[in-house]
Amino acid sequence: MTAHLLSPARLRGVTLRNRIVVPPMCQYSAEDGLAGDYHLVHYGRFALGGAGLVILEATAVVPEGRITHGDLGLWSDAHGEALARTARFLKGQGAAAGLQLAHAGRKASMQRPWFGNGPLGPDDLARGDAPWPVVAPSAVPVDEGWLVPGELDAAAMAALVRAFEAAATRADRAGFDVIELHCAHGYLLHSFLSPLSNWRSDAYGGDRAGRMRFPLEVARALRAAWPEDKPLFVRVSAVDGIEGGLTLDDTLAFAGELRRAGIDLIDCSSGGISGSATAARVQRDYGYQVDFAARIRREAEIPTMAVGLIVDPRQAEAVLAEGRADLVAVGREALADPNWALRARQGFEGWPAQAGWWLERRARDIDRLGPWAP
Repeated sequence: MTAHLLSPARLRGVTLRNRIVVPPMCQYSAEDGLAGDYHLVHYGRFALGGAGLVILEATAVVPEGRITHGDLGLWSDAHGEALARTARFLKGQGAAAGLQLAHAGRKASMQRPWFGNGPLGPDDLARGDAPWPVVAPSAVPVDEGWLVPGELDAAAMAALVRAFEAAATRADRAGFDVIELHCAHGYLLHSFLSPLSNWRSDAYGGDRAGRMRFPLEVARALRAAWPEDKPLFVRVSAVDGIEGGLTLDDTLAFAGELRRAGIDLIDCSSGGISGSATAARVQRDYGYQVDFAARIRREAEIPTMAVGLIVDPRQAEAVLAEGRADLVAVGREALADPNWALRARQGFEGWPAQAGWWLERRARDIDRLGPWAP
């Protein structure tokens, strides 16, 4: 019997060859937002490695929406043309091509992680990475020493909605099958959702409905701009994990509204409202975010993707077999082993022909020789 993990998944007019997803993981290696050879090879290896869907990293819809100077962008046709090469390659190797659209909000204009992962400073200026003004729902910085964002007004918010729409159109022309809207990890749309960062007193702040208003406007605009036969995902931080922050009940309400807006799947992460985007404020254990995906799937009645220390194909298979999610994202494990999906397939079905005839010979030699020892 075919494993759940290896079974196809149909989302609108797109069929994934399996339910293994490589989620967005920023590489901070673009020049002026343009994808290059690095991105083609980096993402291409996951398609060769057997993943069903490969989602490119957070891609800014305006230059000021980049996290760092190394982020991808999609604010011009030239950026779309640069990304199209990677989309073509992914699809040519049997994977679906995904792209995450984003605006970093008050966490824009940061250092690349290996330079400190904080606000830009003198050493960054010496490298040519100068800061730029940042925006947010409220003039509340991430932390002491960070840039104070300008509070977005109605005209600026309307312009950002148009920027997301334009980016979606360019992503479609570039050949992407799936787009994911980034509403997580402390970036702009998450900062509207969280009461820790949204202190507005107008219609876009205050209670849960007000805080959801702008993210839902963006989601609805994307659904209208994105082709009807292509799926649209939303990545959420299911909880802030900080007292007074976003709760799972908030996210369940948001997910229900997203479903009614025509969103096809919720990608369930957590944390990031302060500090590093990857600094989850919940206890890390194997599959530590799977419960979020399970509850949102069950209670908001929308498909979900589970992510978070999913390291073994048997673990991923159990998540799907138990009905806790519809797709499984394998991020850092894929960085460590781009062939993770092929190894999962080998455990259930065997290697594909191109690799199998080499590896079968290797296996016979290893069986004959026994384990290597110094």
